[in-house]
Amino acid sequence: MLKKISLEEIKKFWPEKAPDINNVQKYVSKYEKEKIVIKYGGNVLIDRKVFDNFISDINILNKLGLSIIVVHGGGPRIKRELDKKKIVSKFINGLRVTDKNIIDTVEEVLIDFNNDIASSLKKVGSHASSFHTKRSNVIEVKPEREELGFVGVPKNVNIGLIENALSKNEIPIIAPLGLDKNNQAFNINGDTAANAIAKKLKARRLILMTNVEGVYDDKKNLISEIKPYDLENLIKWKIVEGGMIPKIENCVDAVENGVKGVVILDGRKPHSILHEIFSDKGAGTLIRK
Repeated sequence: MLKKISLEEIKKFWPEKAPDINNVQKYVSKYEKEKIVIKYGGNVLIDRKVFDNFISDINILNKLGLSIIVVHGGGPRIKRELDKKKIVSKFINGLRVTDKNIIDTVEEVLIDFNNDIASSLKKVGSHASSFHTKRSNVIEVKPEREELGFVGVPKNVNIGLIENALSKNEIPIIAPLGLDKNNQAFNINGDTAANAIAKKLKARRLILMTNVEGVYDDKKNLISEIKPYDLENLIKWKIVEGGMIPKIENCVDAVENGVKGVVILDGRKPHSILHEIFSDKGAGTLIRK
């Protein structure tokens, strides 16, 4: 529920290097009845300074009364833990084959990180709710492919649990995990999980925070806005390659299925979320019809 907030109140917590404070109320009104899904992932997860900046920005969005849903990844943390346990991962087309031994570690790491985000937000004054396979699971999955083991794709999203948290001005923090019909935990690609949630909520924005500025053209210039069709051509022409392809495919799927816009932005840059939401210029690359 949106809280009406005065400019004087905003001045108390608005960061110095954030967008023009005089425009904040205009954008708060714009997003008043909307939902914004933020995927926090990639290598931005490792740097604690970046993490603290992310927590600060999410806390600001919460203070302004916006409906924010956070979906997090955990790849680098998972790799670190598997290395520690001397568990060797096998990959098929960039996807980790997840056996019983690995899924237990993945689940443990992602839940631990989920709790870290929720408790860090609570420390700065925001109410956050954890959602994962051991507590208030929201994603029902089916196996992606048998040879990948416990890797799932979302079959259904329980948005009732998410909307209940939002109605209490809590921030849902969702791990990219899900349960199948037998209550077995499965790992889900973070972008895929965020996309499924954003589509089900008909979100105004899906923001993918990563460790690149956005999408580049053939001259390596950042593209500020692009349509799904043109984005697909960048893949066809091999301008977009490698790990960006599944990310782009998720973006196209989202805007073709009810999400008003998807943004890929650099989560390492201070206040990149605030620059995206509270300025016309935005940050990164906006994909919309």
